[in-house]
Amino acid sequence: MIKKLTDLFGKKNMDKKLRFKTNINCGGCVATVKPYLDSVEGIEEWEVDTTNKDKILTVKTETVSEKEIMETVQKAGYKIESL
Repeated sequence: MIKKLTDLFGKKNMDKKLRFKTNINCGGCVATVKPYLDSVEGIEEWEVDTTNKDKILTVKTETVSEKEIMETVQKAGYKIESL
């Protein structure tokens, strides 16, 4: 929805950063979810702040939707919600 509104106003959606609360809480969890997120075409980079109490996943993308990221993390076996 956001991308469509941005396109209507003629602005390119650059360096969009999406943030999520997750239960990815350690290096082993990050290693488990890594192949799932790395396989999504359009994710430029991602990171999980495991020191934050909400285990914040930040994803930099121009084309991938929140829904697609959430589905990908859930397929890896983790909980995720949009911030």
